[in-house]
Amino acid sequence: MSEMIDIRSDTVTQPTREMLAAMLQAQVGDDVFGEDPTVNALQEKAADLFGKEAALFCPSGTMSNQIGIKVHTQPGDEVICDELAHVYLYEGGGIAANSGASVRLLKGRNGRFTAEQVRENINRRDDSHQPWTRLVAIENTVNKGGGCCWDLREIERIRGVCLEHDIAMHLDGARLFNALVARDESPRDYGRLFDTISVCLSKGLGAPAGSLLLGSRALLAKAHRQRKLLGGGMRQAGYLAAAGLFALEHNVDRLREDHAKAKVLERELRTLPYVAAILPVETNIVIFTLAEGLSTDAFLQQLQSQQVRASGMGQQTVRFVFHLDVSDAQLDSLLQALRNVRLPA
Repeated sequence: MSEMIDIRSDTVTQPTREMLAAMLQAQVGDDVFGEDPTVNALQEKAADLFGKEAALFCPSGTMSNQIGIKVHTQPGDEVICDELAHVYLYEGGGIAANSGASVRLLKGRNGRFTAEQVRENINRRDDSHQPWTRLVAIENTVNKGGGCCWDLREIERIRGVCLEHDIAMHLDGARLFNALVARDESPRDYGRLFDTISVCLSKGLGAPAGSLLLGSRALLAKAHRQRKLLGGGMRQAGYLAAAGLFALEHNVDRLREDHAKAKVLERELRTLPYVAAILPVETNIVIFTLAEGLSTDAFLQQLQSQQVRASGMGQQTVRFVFHLDVSDAQLDSLLQALRNVRLPA
């Protein structure tokens, strides 16, 4: 039987031998006491990379996002984000549960809104009937937007609006390194614009777990407290941090390979009769809509029978995500599997 091709998400990657070797060689201590040298090294490296004062290692991107929102808000405040935002759709209602904040949803273009939309949706602080707008949250790349990237100039304009109205900015950068590689941008381009940034190590970068929250020392002191409240303090976390360090040092530039495979798939999908529409492909995510007559479940079952695992996103929509464990040979097998899919009689 051929090897299963798993393109459900870039979270399914396995540590490479080299990453495992780095993990086994890690020096560790008790991170809750701040004594794990490898965690400290990872935090210092990430903070320096983005030009921020401090960083905090967290178990997951959901936790780093939720802590980031919490340190900027009080119960009764409001967070502005796009209607497709991961922090709103896929984090268990955490904005309400953890921060007690309401959400103002914007209808952007594939998850990207404009500075003018932000300006039009800020609540006046002299009106006691309204929640205070305290935070704007941006996701880059946008998962549900097909891995699309933000225009840095638009983020700069949003930053200007936020500074004018004393509103903080948080970046859900779960796949930010994909955007940096695709747009040839620098981490410091984002470090200067956002008050807090969350970046994942366990997606395209290939680490088994872990995310980082970056910001000022004052904000990260609050974040450390929130991580404790959420049960996110780990002890000898240096073994995981070593994987994160390896990922930052070795797995960023190779993201171009994932992007290239996604473009090959996009071109193939445009030739297939059962594909109705495809979101523009910029990075490693491909989202497309099936034609009427072929349900998502039936399509995924046909792929499964050919050793391909993918994800449905409802309403005739399918997502493929490329990562370091998808080889060129597997891409060829995937293309053939797609050509073998048949519409119901």
